Amino acid sequence: MKVVEAVLNAEGKRFAIVVSRFNTFITKRLLDGCCSELRRHLAVDEQIEVYWVPGAYEIPLAAQRLARAKRFDAIICLAAVIRGETSHFEYVASECAKGIAQVSLAGGLPVIFGVITAENLEQAIERAGSKGGNKGEDAARTAVEMVNVLAQIV
Repeated sequence: MKVVEAVLNAEGKRFAIVVSRFNTFITKRLLDGCCSELRRHLAVDEQIEVYWVPGAYEIPLAAQRLARAKRFDAIICLAAVIRGETSHFEYVASECAKGIAQVSLAGGLPVIFGVITAENLEQAIERAGSKGGNKGEDAARTAVEMVNVLAQIV
């Protein structure tokens, strides 16, 4: 039996991070965690490019453009969509998730869903670096692992 697992080594790999400016209080924490985790796995700042977009809904288009540029080994998408009193939450979260998945499949590279979908601000804060961990860190680890797993699939 052949088992393929990846090491968490970002050395020599290039990463684009697309970050939503909406809910910056949360997304800045996600970005900090993501960059810190990439560095922990041997990425250097010259390998990381950050692209700010207005909101989560705009992430898939920016990710698609970055994928088409063919300069990155992975694209990490970070946002926080917090439920409000209208159905806007469902539309934004759903379209963001679908768009990110479509870009990944069409581009043939890891496009990582580091988007917090929370019922309230407290939940979002918990998932952006307090007792719930930091989903930006999780997204970075996922990107590094996927890049290395895919490199072994011939």
